[in-house]
Amino acid sequence: QVQLVESGGGSVQAGGSLRLSCAASGYTIGAYCMGWFRQAPGKEREGVAIINGVGGSGYTDSVKGRFSISKDSAQKILYLQMNSLKPEDTALYYCAASEGVGCTWVERAFGYWGQGTQVTVSL
Repeated sequence: QVQLVESGGGSVQAGGSLRLSCAASGYTIGAYCMGWFRQAPGKEREGVAIINGVGGSGYTDSVKGRFSISKDSAQKILYLQMNSLKPEDTALYYCAASEGVGCTWVERAFGYWGQGTQVTVSL
C-alpha cells in the first residue's frame, strides 16, 4: 500500500523559505514520476513541480527560479525547496506519485496523493 506523508509547511513572511518533504512508503521513489501540486482557497489545484524517473524536472512558470524539486531515493523522500516566497504561494501543497517513468502535469496520471501541508505567506 502506497502512502505519502507531507511535512514542512508553515507560516512565513514574504521573501522567506520553506522546505517541504514527502515521505513515501510502499513505493519506489526513484523509479517514477512524482510531483508537487497546490490548491489555494477558491482556486483549482495546479501543478507546481514534477520530477521524472531519471531526475529531470519541470516547474510551473510562476515558481521557476524560486522553487526546486529533488528526491532522496535511499530515504524515500521527495522535497520541494521554496525560496523567495510570495503571498500568492499561499496554498495547501500536495505530494503526488505516479507509476510512470515519464512525467505529465495531468493530475489523473498520478494515482497516489498525500493529505497536504499548508503553506501561508504573509506580507
